[in-house]
Amino acid sequence: MKDLPPEQRPYEKCMTLGACALSDNELLAAILRSGSKEETSLELASKLLQYSEEGGLLGLWELSFADLLSIRGIGKVKAVQLQCILELSKRIAGASAKKKLAMNNPQSIADYYMELLRHEHQEMFYAIMLNGSNHFIKDCFISKGTVNASLASPREVFIEALKCQAVYLILLHNHPSGDPTPSREDIQTTRQFCQAGILLDMPLLDHIIIGNKQYYSLRSHGYFD
Repeated sequence: MKDLPPEQRPYEKCMTLGACALSDNELLAAILRSGSKEETSLELASKLLQYSEEGGLLGLWELSFADLLSIRGIGKVKAVQLQCILELSKRIAGASAKKKLAMNNPQSIADYYMELLRHEHQEMFYAIMLNGSNHFIKDCFISKGTVNASLASPREVFIEALKCQAVYLILLHNHPSGDPTPSREDIQTTRQFCQAGILLDMPLLDHIIIGNKQYYSLRSHGYFD
């Protein structure tokens, strides 16, 4: 790295021109700061971006702490730095989407939960609790499933909803495949919750499935008619 002119070194380039002037490879190299005896931080960054099956910045989401440590040149400090940067980016995206969160708009709900769920490798099931004015009270993590299925019991969800005096519910979960099209089980689960909601006078307003940069609202597609 010392052989490069100062204006071409990622860290110095960032200080002079700003982070927006750096390529993905240079941004990652600036975060890493140093490489190893065999390679520069730029070379290490390039290797990281090509390591996963998906590749690129999104591919970094696939790498666990153990995966990072298995890469030559990545120690515990760099692995922690990378995981913190990824988590920070997810929270920034979520905070930005939260400002626009509207519980009567499935697109708004999907935007808010997209960064939280679209990188998960297992199905994560959430229930969103609303008051009588259709305002957000809280969301409640219900269960984590296998790669192919989540486990959600209406009993668990409605117990939590009653605790916080919710009036309405919205269900939300992800599909690790990236395709949000509902499965037969998703449709069956929605019907079970609809029936339970009618009995308890706590209507289910929607069931939203999160995919990769896309979502599916069962209400919008007529399943609540």
